This record gives sequence, structure tokens and C-alpha cells, in this order.
Amino acid sequence: MDSLLLKNPNFARLNLGKNISSKKPPMKGAIIRSPRCAMDATYGGNLGNPLKFPRINIWDPYKRLGISPYASEEEIWGARNFLLQQYVGHERSEESIEAAFEKLLMTSFKQRKKTKFNLKSRLKKNVEESPPWIKNLLSFVELPPTEVILRRLFLFAFMGAWSIMNSAEGGPAFQVAISLAACIYFLNDKTKSIARASILGFGALVVGWVCGSFLVPMVPSFLLQPTWTLELLTSLVAYVFLFLACTFLK
Repeated sequence: MDSLLLKNPNFARLNLGKNISSKKPPMKGAIIRSPRCAMDATYGGNLGNPLKFPRINIWDPYKRLGISPYASEEEIWGARNFLLQQYVGHERSEESIEAAFEKLLMTSFKQRKKTKFNLKSRLKKNVEESPPWIKNLLSFVELPPTEVILRRLFLFAFMGAWSIMNSAEGGPAFQVAISLAACIYFLNDKTKSIARASILGFGALVVGWVCGSFLVPMVPSFLLQPTWTLELLTSLVAYVFLFLACTFLK
């Protein structure tokens, strides 16, 4: 064989070409797949071919987002965020989802504003149509901010709890005195008149004590603790009247 190679140098090339040509060609229809990078895939599909929102041309914004006409704002936000994640990368789909979302938010805002306006106008109309004595009574009443109401409610609720915890040791005279002083202080802060504030504070205490004296005996005894005396229960009613006077009276 070596002598043949030396005598005929083309012999190696012929055999090499024969060996190469003897390899089987690839089968027809075979698909050669190249490995893809993991970054090519997204949540909604490939970056080059994002998913298209199927309800992109539906006019009804509720049907477009796939929610009920009675859906809350939280459900509207949830549907919008979910759909934007699914169809991310498709510009028209994202614009359609955002347009439906904004339309529903505006509708919800207008409904709340309309309802609030109707309640105020209805209340104002009822006051205007009420008898004169009711109008005069309402002229002495005001509605403070919610924060003020909650702070004063907490104060008088604390006085009531304090009185109940000390019911076995003594009467609630000390707690009633503190509550009366707080009521007069709050009224004086609004009226800028210590005399008027004192009259309103003492009046609220007297009215509350009288009402408590009539109401407490009507409460069934099995609902009361053995240590709860008539004086204690009457003072609890008085705390309610002191709270109403210093909070809502002008």
C-alpha cells in the first residue's frame, strides 16, 4: 500500500473522496434546530412575536377586560395588571387594555361624585322643607372633621371603661368630673366663651343624668354585672351626652 501511495500520489485523494462520498446524505424533511437562548422567551410569548389581545376591538370596556359590570375598583385594577402582563410587548393590545381601564375608572369616579352630590342636595332639601323649630335646632349643630369626632369618642369611651373597672372600689364621681371639665374645655375652644361653655356642659350632664335615671331601670338585670350600680350606669349615659355636646354643638 505504501508503494502505491508513493507511485500514485492521487490514490490517497481518490480514496479520501470515496470515503467522504460514501457517507449517507441527510434525510429529506429533517429539521436542524439551533439552540435558542432563554432570553428569547417572555411571559406573553417570544420577543419577536408577542401575543395579541383577542378582545382588542370589543367596545364594552367591561367585556374587554373580562370583568363584571358590578366589579369593584380593586377588581378593575387586578384585571388590568393581569392582562398587561399577558400581552406585554404588543403595543396595540396594551393601548386597548389601558383605554378600557381608564374609561372604567372615570365612570366609577363620576358615579361616586354624583352619589355624593345627591346625598348632600337631598339632605339640604329636607332641612329646607322641615318645620321652623327643626331649622332653629339645627342652627346650633355642626359636623366637625372625622378626626375630631374619633379623638373625643376615644376620650369619653376611656372614661366609661375606667368607671367600669373601678366600679367595685367606688363611684364614678372622679371620672364624671374629668369628663365634665373636658366637655367645657372643648366647648370653650369653639365658642370662645367660658360662661356659654359651662352652661352647655352642665346642661348636657344634667340631661344625660336624668335620661340615664329613666333608661337604666328598663335594662334587664341579667344583662348587667353584679358590681354595676345604678350610679355607674347613669354616668355611662351622661358620658354619651357630654360627648355629643362638646362634639356637635356650636
